[in-house]
Amino acid sequence: MKKLFVTLAVLWFYSHAFAQDFKAGAAVRLITPNPLLPVSGGIGTPKKAVEKKGELFVRACVIEKGSTRIAIVSVDNLGWPSVLGNKSRALIKGIPPQNILIGCTHTHSGPDAYGFPNEKGESFADLPYLDKCVQAIADAVNEAITKLSPATLKVAVGEAKGQIAYNYYAPDLYDPRCGVIQAIATSGTNAGKPIVTLVNYAIHPEIIGSGRGILSPDLCGPLYDRIESKQGGVAIFVNSAQGGMVTADNRRENAKEANTWEECIRIGELLADEALRIVGTAEAQANPTLFCTARRVTFPIESDVMKYIVKNSPLKYEVAPGDKVVAQVNLLNIGTAQILTIPGEALPNVGYYIKRHMHTSVPLLFGLTNDAFGYMLTKVDFKSFKRYDYISRTSLGENTAEIYMDEALKLIAESPKADGYK
Repeated sequence: MKKLFVTLAVLWFYSHAFAQDFKAGAAVRLITPNPLLPVSGGIGTPKKAVEKKGELFVRACVIEKGSTRIAIVSVDNLGWPSVLGNKSRALIKGIPPQNILIGCTHTHSGPDAYGFPNEKGESFADLPYLDKCVQAIADAVNEAITKLSPATLKVAVGEAKGQIAYNYYAPDLYDPRCGVIQAIATSGTNAGKPIVTLVNYAIHPEIIGSGRGILSPDLCGPLYDRIESKQGGVAIFVNSAQGGMVTADNRRENAKEANTWEECIRIGELLADEALRIVGTAEAQANPTLFCTARRVTFPIESDVMKYIVKNSPLKYEVAPGDKVVAQVNLLNIGTAQILTIPGEALPNVGYYIKRHMHTSVPLLFGLTNDAFGYMLTKVDFKSFKRYDYISRTSLGENTAEIYMDEALKLIAESPKADGYK
């Protein structure tokens, strides 16, 4: 009887430990520049900022299962090039560099992180500030590692309802689905409360824009505040396939746009409420699978504009022989969810195509993640419409999306399916 008791106790211990094998941690760092820096919404000289609405942050979560550990980082900025991301990866201990995903919200009201050169080759990016952000990213991830604690997982995808986004080029050509990843603490004083809530949705946070002298996280700031005030934990926003031109739906009956902080609050809070509604009824996954793989993908630089940027930026982008750039693409399985990263701004049809081929019922796309190389549109769309002239010029080239889709499909085919996918 004593041996039986000991055996049962050992079995209980190991089964209990196994059930708690999935862990999560999260941390944030403030990156609002003080004094304020000029605001960049894209190519061109940044505009002087004279005030701020909200704060800019680095937001990071770390997820662990057994020997697999992954970090997901979002920066309140227009984009975050790998030349900066790799500097942070070198400062992070305990996570393989290829398992560190660094993306952005794509706010158009933050300092220049690309080092955009003007026609004279001059750049107005504040390099010391960017170095501070590099350190802030590493600090947030390293802190999140120390906060790893047992968790369950909730993931869901559903249509976000209400006046949130539309396509400026073709109003209905956008993906209304919102993906949510939520890790719930299972122990300690916060047991039953979220450690992190990640919202994945395709939208340009450009309500305020870059030309009004206001530094801001745009709609993402109110989204963070709403989620954290209602449920606690750390809120993270990662953009999706929002290129060409999925923007915030701030239209009014008189055809004018509301470009105010109040409109940022309305849309940010509405998206936050919809995200919480979507994930609210999701079934908790006690010990979900965790998988991460990465692939280096080479893209030729065919655009003269993009060649000029990468060759003249003070950030010193790595350009391979033959005018090519290499970007990291990740595929993740987190329980029933599958995630693919996009190193640029993919158009909605590219996003739809990838999602319907993913081996999951909960597909998520992390746009502008691991790199931010302009727009990604299919070759049949490239320079096909007058509306697409600008996004064609600021794309790496005609075959960028084609190369990405081919490599993404290979990653999907070679990787395990998400939990529960037949």
